[in-house]
Amino acid sequence: MRCVLALALAAAPGAAQAASGPFFSLGNTDFVVLLAFLLFVGVLVYFRVPGLLGGLLDKRAAQIRADLGEARALREEAQALLASYERKSREVKDQAERIVAQARDDAKAAADLAKDELRRGITRRLAAAEEQIQAAEDAAVRAVRDRAIAVAVAAAGDVIARQMTEERGAALIDGAITEVEKRLN
Repeated sequence: MRCVLALALAAAPGAAQAASGPFFSLGNTDFVVLLAFLLFVGVLVYFRVPGLLGGLLDKRAAQIRADLGEARALREEAQALLASYERKSREVKDQAERIVAQARDDAKAAADLAKDELRRGITRRLAAAEEQIQAAEDAAVRAVRDRAIAVAVAAAGDVIARQMTEERGAALIDGAITEVEKRLN
């Protein structure tokens, strides 16, 4: 406030030189304006307006400081929350990667198990097929042998029937009976 008064008094001689006539008279408008200004400044000082303005400015500055402190606290809280979310996001990502890796391992194990089961099934089926083939071969050999025996017996029967006479048949029967008696005794 004193600066304003000093400025006004310092500017007064310059203004006095610009005006016509004596400066310190009520006829000089510059002097009247200076008096009105000084009176206005005096009223402001009397009613402590500069103090009130300073108080209001101090109160506003304190409010701004409080707002800035609150903003800093909110910013720190937001940064902590962001860090927490980022940490949780990394944990969830790591957990998802572990789940995917475990699923891959499980799928591979299941595929290996299925391959082994398939191999065992194929081996069993091959063994069963080989057994069936062997059984079919044995049945075919038996059928051929039985047929060959039947044909041989029939052929032998025909040959014997043609070559056999009654006397020779009786001699063969007697020889067979003798042979049986020897073996039984």
